[in-house]
Amino acid sequence: MTAALDLFTIAAVVAGAFFFLAGTAGLLRFPDSYTRLHALTKADNLGLGLIVVGLLPQVDGVAGGLKLVCIWLLVLLSGGTASQLVARALRKDPKEHR
Repeated sequence: MTAALDLFTIAAVVAGAFFFLAGTAGLLRFPDSYTRLHALTKADNLGLGLIVVGLLPQVDGVAGGLKLVCIWLLVLLSGGTASQLVARALRKDPKEHR
C-alpha cells in the first residue's frame, strides 16, 4: 500500500510542478499583462493544489493534513487578492504597466 501511495505522491507532485512550469511559460510568452496574470493565477493555484493533494498521504496525522490545506487556502486567497489589485492598477493606467 505504501508503494502505491508513494507513486501517487510522485505523480501528483510532478503534475503540480508541470503546472508551475506552464504558468511560468505563460508569464514569459503571453502578450499583455492581463493574460500573464491569468496564466499565473490559474496555473499556480492548480499546481499548488496538486502538490498538496500529493503530499496529503505522506503526512502523519490529521493536524499535518490540515496545515497543508490551510496553507493552500491561504495562498488561494492571497493570490486572488493580489491579482485583483494588479488588474485594478492596470485598468487605471494600462500604458504604464506593459
